[in-house]
Amino acid sequence: MLQQLISELNSLKDPRQAEILQRFFKTGEGQYGGGDVFLGIKIPVQRSVAKKYYDLDLKEIQELLNSKIHEYRMVGLFILIDKYKKEGEKVFEFYLKNSKKINNWDLVDLSAPNIVGDFLLDKNKDILYKLARSENLWEKRIAIVSTFAFIRNDKFEDTLAIVEILLKDSHDLIHKAVGWMLREVGKRDEKVLEEFLKKNYQKMPRIMLRYSIEKFEEGKRKSYLKGKV
Repeated sequence: MLQQLISELNSLKDPRQAEILQRFFKTGEGQYGGGDVFLGIKIPVQRSVAKKYYDLDLKEIQELLNSKIHEYRMVGLFILIDKYKKEGEKVFEFYLKNSKKINNWDLVDLSAPNIVGDFLLDKNKDILYKLARSENLWEKRIAIVSTFAFIRNDKFEDTLAIVEILLKDSHDLIHKAVGWMLREVGKRDEKVLEEFLKKNYQKMPRIMLRYSIEKFEEGKRKSYLKGKV
């Protein structure tokens, strides 16, 4: 069944789209996605393919995650999300074991809240703090983006605590992810976001701040950007 899945994905490749994605996801040498290889298959198509192979086992999914081909890993993660609904902790542990292979921002963003965040919603969250302090870019992004599951349940404490750990991170992909999660907090409770920002906004990288205040009314947003709050 795994070879059938791979054959189907290969048959759907689009070289022109692949070239665009190679540039968009920074796959050049020394860039954050260096070595990532794209077939050029759009996400809805990948989701559709994944639904056909939902009963792949973890050993087969491991082969997909080991691949340099981006769509193999993404489809493997989509299947893993479905398996998580039935196998819970087993899939959560498998995901964390493979955290360094979930190595581009779309892979993280489309999977981490649905597996890591969902599993930890009512459990000890120490693992997220460990990931947030990792030297690995993708583990740090998993740490913050996983908290989207908490935010959806109006639980903000861990998001804000992990933001503080990542506040001075040097990578723009962390700045964007942190700003995004702060914006999501604000969409649920603007007062909580403002209390946090008033203490921290002057220390925040510009892009992180911009993302976090994106939904504010224009006057308030400009005051934050000018440092006059």
